[in-house]
Amino acid sequence: MMDEISFITKWYITIPSLLVIYILFQHVYTFYLRFRYNAYQVTNQNGDGYYGFKFPFDSLKAKLNGSLLEFTMDGFITCPKPEIATFRLQVFFKDLIMTRDPENIKAILATQFNDFSLGTRHAHFQPLLGDGIFTLDGAGWKHSRQMLRPQFARDQISHVKMLEPHIQLLFKQIRANSGSFFDIQELFFRFTVDSATEFLFGESVQSLRDDKIGMGSNSIDFDGKSEFTEAFNFTQNYVASRSMMQQFYWLFNSKQFKQANSKVHKFADHYVQKALSLTPEEMEKQNGYVFLYELAKQTRDPSVLRDQLLNILVAGRDTTAGLLSFTFFELARNAEIFNKLKTEIDEKFGLGSNARLEDITFESLKSCEYLKAVLNEALRLYPSVPINFRIPTRNSTLPKGGGKDGQDPILVKKGQTILYSVYCLHRDPVYYGKDVDDFIPERWFKPEMKKIGWAFVPFNGGPRICLGQQFALTEASYVVVRLIQEFGKLQLNPNAIYPPKKMSHLTMSLFDGCIVKME
Repeated sequence: MMDEISFITKWYITIPSLLVIYILFQHVYTFYLRFRYNAYQVTNQNGDGYYGFKFPFDSLKAKLNGSLLEFTMDGFITCPKPEIATFRLQVFFKDLIMTRDPENIKAILATQFNDFSLGTRHAHFQPLLGDGIFTLDGAGWKHSRQMLRPQFARDQISHVKMLEPHIQLLFKQIRANSGSFFDIQELFFRFTVDSATEFLFGESVQSLRDDKIGMGSNSIDFDGKSEFTEAFNFTQNYVASRSMMQQFYWLFNSKQFKQANSKVHKFADHYVQKALSLTPEEMEKQNGYVFLYELAKQTRDPSVLRDQLLNILVAGRDTTAGLLSFTFFELARNAEIFNKLKTEIDEKFGLGSNARLEDITFESLKSCEYLKAVLNEALRLYPSVPINFRIPTRNSTLPKGGGKDGQDPILVKKGQTILYSVYCLHRDPVYYGKDVDDFIPERWFKPEMKKIGWAFVPFNGGPRICLGQQFALTEASYVVVRLIQEFGKLQLNPNAIYPPKKMSHLTMSLFDGCIVKME
């Protein structure tokens, strides 16, 4: 009995002692690293008061009610020194760094690119996206980029005419709601999945064709097609929650999640097998450009093809639909801006029965200066990927965030999560003025905006800058022009709240939809 008590007493003393030694070692080691790298600790400290165990669940709660980005912004505002654009927080005992400083973001994405990796992103996203350009690091990422880059060459992104059949279906859907308010965001998501699947797979899912407009789908049906869209939406939202849990992502791995991933993969596999069944000669005979067929000329690995297609589909569908939704939300709120844009479109391409479709090209869309300013302002206030993160691959530093005024370098340790918020950066009055929260396209004509640099990064930057940037901007520009040509009146639901709630998963959209009336 005494031996047992002695044994228990021994461990009651040993375990706390080892914990204290470990904590002391970490403090001494961190102090040494700061000295070695001539860096400081992060000046701003913020947290939940529970060693970071409350923060992830508060984040998830905010995500579910559409206020995650405001929750993130509050993290900067409630810091001891809110003028410093970087702070330290804890998540499950682990120290994280959150920044909206453009110098730090530039270092992470460009000048110190080799010091950072995607870390656990692959594990977070792998069940849905596999080994694709958005989940891979190192050699795998470089190979993916080399494979995909030619598919976004200028001659392909300039083919705006392929969008017109989908635009005509979008018109029909809007006219079916004539005289009443409807959710145009829902239609934008259907439009972009239709155009994206045609571009990627060579065959549109034609989700805009339905009984409401007296048209059924005339595309080939197959097992899994009807379940794809719902499963794709669910699993994207789910992997975003996995990402928020950081190293505890594995807690989010439900049966429904696995089933949804299976349905999405089944859908993509249908088109991959179809492509692999064709000979190179048969592929060459296909009408028009098909992303999958061009990719199949480089690899015959069905897993590689599926994963890359799904990676591009996430970007091709969701980012453009979100951008269009926020753009029309703001245009519907601001009649003066809408009419100014309509005037430019009339001058360039005509309106209504006088619309000149033949004049709408890649080059002519780029020459629409006010349209570019409208889209830039939408991307500023509502960047497609509002929050992102990187993991240092070795002990390193970031340029700013330490010292009394936050202007000195800070230490970042190998394996430490560095979160950067494009959403919060784009709403920093230091770079955009006191009217930072207002939708003002005219700000993009100010001389200082030509030097905005890393304070505007809607498509990321550095070696991993978005390959589809011009593709997305061209498609969004074409849709805006054609809709305003066809519908001269735009009205927002008077019950719409402002600022709007935001749905934030892999990309951002309106939480409550974009409820408008168009005539």
